[in-house]
Amino acid sequence: MQGLDREVLTSDKAATMVTETMMLTGEMTAKIEPFDSFWEGPENVDKGYQSFSQFYKRNYLKYLPVNKQAKILVISCGPGYFVNLLVEQGYVNVLGIDSDSGKIQHATKRNLPCRAERAVPHLRRSSEVYDVIFCEQELNHMTKEEMLLFLSLCRTAMKKEGVLIVHGLNGANPITGAEALAQNFDHYNTFTEYTLRQVLGHTGFGQIQIIPLNLYVFYMNPLNYVLIVLDRLYSLFFTFSFMLYGKNNRVWTKKLGAACRKATA
Repeated sequence: MQGLDREVLTSDKAATMVTETMMLTGEMTAKIEPFDSFWEGPENVDKGYQSFSQFYKRNYLKYLPVNKQAKILVISCGPGYFVNLLVEQGYVNVLGIDSDSGKIQHATKRNLPCRAERAVPHLRRSSEVYDVIFCEQELNHMTKEEMLLFLSLCRTAMKKEGVLIVHGLNGANPITGAEALAQNFDHYNTFTEYTLRQVLGHTGFGQIQIIPLNLYVFYMNPLNYVLIVLDRLYSLFFTFSFMLYGKNNRVWTKKLGAACRKATA
C-alpha cells in the first residue's frame, strides 16, 4: 500500500507541476501538435478558406450572437479560416490567436485580425472581455488537468452570458472513436455527449447544446447526398445496437461540438 500511495502522490504532484507550468508559460503537454495551434487545414492553405467556410456555416454560425459588434476571440485560429468567415458575415470585433507565427502569416496576407500568441497567457490577461470564445482546435489535444484549467480561464475571460464553442473527437462512434484517439500522439482523450456536458458543467458553463458536427455540407456535389443517406443508416444501426446494451448514446458523428453559456450564480 505504501508503494501505491507514493505512486498516487507522485502522479498528483506531476499533474500539479504541469498545471503550474502551463499557468506561467502557456506551454502544454502536447508538443508535436499543441492545442493552441490549428492542425486540420489542407496542404493548399488557400483552398481551405472556401471548404472550411462551408463547414463553419452549417455547423456553428447559428450559435453566434446576432449583434455584429460582439467581441469574439478565436483560439488556435491557424490561417484564419473561421476569422475570415466572421469578417465576411459582418462581425467587426474579432481577434484570432495562434501560437504558430507561420500560420498567422497566411491570415495577415489577407488582412485578417489575427496575431501570433499563446492561448493561456492571453486568457490570463483577460477578464470579462469576450462575448464569444471559439476554439478551432480539438479539446483532445489537452490533458484533463489542462482542459479544466483552460475552460476555467475561458469562463473568466467572458462577459456575463458569454458563449463558448468547443469541439472534440467522438469516442462513442464505433468506427472512428478508438482510431481517432490512437492516430495522433497528442490525443489524450475522447468525448461522448455525456462527458462533454460533464466537463463544461463542471467548469461553470450552462445551457449546453451538443452539436453533432456534420461533415456532409457540400451540397453542390451529388455524392454528398449519398453520404448523408449512408450516415443516417449507420446512425440508426448504432443507436439500436447500443440500446441492446442499455446505452442511450444518440450522437455518432466523427466529431461533436458544444455551444454553451457562462453560468451565473
